[in-house]
Amino acid sequence: MTRKALTVLAAVGLLATATGCGAADMTKQSSPYANAAGDGKTVTLSVQSWVGARANASVAQYLLEHELGYRVDTVQVDEVPAWDALSQGRVDAILEDWGHPDQEKRYVQDKKTVSDGGDLGVTGHIGWWVPKYFADAHPDVLDWKNLNKYASQLRAPESGSKGQLLDGSPSYVTNDKALVNNLKLDYQVVFAGSEAAQITQLKQFAKEKKPFLTYWYEPQWLFNEVPMVEVKLPEYTEACAAKGTEDPSTVDCAYPTSPLKKFLNTGFTHKGGKAARFLKNFHWTKADQNEVAQMIAEDKLPADEAAKRWVQRHPEKWKPWLA
Repeated sequence: MTRKALTVLAAVGLLATATGCGAADMTKQSSPYANAAGDGKTVTLSVQSWVGARANASVAQYLLEHELGYRVDTVQVDEVPAWDALSQGRVDAILEDWGHPDQEKRYVQDKKTVSDGGDLGVTGHIGWWVPKYFADAHPDVLDWKNLNKYASQLRAPESGSKGQLLDGSPSYVTNDKALVNNLKLDYQVVFAGSEAAQITQLKQFAKEKKPFLTYWYEPQWLFNEVPMVEVKLPEYTEACAAKGTEDPSTVDCAYPTSPLKKFLNTGFTHKGGKAARFLKNFHWTKADQNEVAQMIAEDKLPADEAAKRWVQRHPEKWKPWLA
């Protein structure tokens, strides 16, 4: 999950779990794809810290290695630095971008060092959510105007006298502090520290049937285990987005819904051969991503084993990507 970034309004706070096979500091790597033309060719993928991004990369890596004969390196990089690395050719592809308009303008439109790799096939959405059992008992909590009514029930030790709005990592770009302030809500944004830590906390709340209010996003496999219902925030508008682009502290509307996209280094699109074509063709559904993500995060399978199982189950989905 901007498993962070949507637009300014949306940089997903998607959280930090799932490092991956071969994950490393991107500043110590560069992609050698350009000087190879056959066996031994290497592709370097940027992997964001949330498990959905890990699912994308694990399946892409498995197929590149086992079907196309490439070596694949993965590096875990925060969202904005990943764009810098992509532009410089230190990574070849970002497989899940939640919308970084400043970086798109700089690198895609102006410098042309990064190229649009097409839609991932998954639509991303960030919002505030409460557990279904709480929404069923208190249906009016689903309107943000009533949140202050429930602040006392949603307190936690970390939020003091205010209600708790649970976020993931403080490194993620979110609008939550601005929203709490601008909507005059009696809540404190509290950071779990990572996606994994947030999931652990939410599962514990659900086990104990405790109420909670959390920043969360789709796609995410946790909905399969902890049913949640979205709180309706003020409607997202382009005017609100434009205002927020100029000054993020002014945001006072909901996060947008955004088709998640792939981006490739421009040199790689021209010289990356079958690997570049494969990554452009890579296109799957929310259900596909969640299937792999759940195997990694919940079933505790190594990412390559989760990818292998998905590949074995769904040849009709990935074989067209090799064309």
